[in-house]
Amino acid sequence: FIGIQNGCDHRCTFCIIPYARGNSRSLTPDQIKDQIQCLVSAGIKEVVLTGVDITSWGADLKNPQKLGDLVEFILKNIPNLPRLRISSIDSVEIDPKLNKLFCEEERLMPHLHLSLQSGDNMILKRMKRRHSRENAIKFCTELKTARSEMNFSADIIAGFPTENQDMFKNTVSIIEECKINWLHVFPFSARPGTPAAKMPQISQSIIEERAIELRSISKNKLIQHLNQKVGSVQSVLVEANSKGFTKDYSKVTFPKGPKIGEIIDMKIESHNNNTLVGLPIS
Repeated sequence: FIGIQNGCDHRCTFCIIPYARGNSRSLTPDQIKDQIQCLVSAGIKEVVLTGVDITSWGADLKNPQKLGDLVEFILKNIPNLPRLRISSIDSVEIDPKLNKLFCEEERLMPHLHLSLQSGDNMILKRMKRRHSRENAIKFCTELKTARSEMNFSADIIAGFPTENQDMFKNTVSIIEECKINWLHVFPFSARPGTPAAKMPQISQSIIEERAIELRSISKNKLIQHLNQKVGSVQSVLVEANSKGFTKDYSKVTFPKGPKIGEIIDMKIESHNNNTLVGLPIS
């Protein structure tokens, strides 16, 4: 994991991070390249770019750049890096170059964790998010069409202030429309000092009910996703405790034997406890 930036220039109404970490600050491309090259020289085969708001990377540099410029720079200058992965991201701020790289570059892994938060436009506006429901659906549809192996997961806040049942239904429906396969569900919790803490709150019982419903939907979507993998051959990066990850960030468990750090092909036999069960192909 390489932290390419810290802080955030935005002020979502539920978030305390900008007050704690300040505005966005970026590492330079050369600083990032040197860190990755050092890791690759030590045998690392996958690097994940992380940050508080990584689509803001580069805006504060002497010569401002976009995240797509950085990804292109890494892939060009470190050709022996097999896998590059992007962590949580705001889809509406993905620049055209990065979008093109996701469609065409096999070394850029086909998984994105979306900072979605809601599927209702009024709630997104009250959250002071930068995307609309339509933005998210359009982005996911176009990227999935261009690269069918793309896999999406997302953050969702359950029970944001003023969220009524119809608004919640919009969040439920966007999961299907964006083809999101699993969720990180966060029951709304007011952070002192944030604008959302001063908005009309909904009852804790309703927040908990909606969080339970979203987690149930997530569980079912993940099972459907894993079912589709059974019988396929997947390229798996081996990690500790006989576990690893496919290119689209599906977790795999397998018999002991493969060396940690290897990327090997596995036949997917089944799935259990939200994890694929694979058999290395000799």
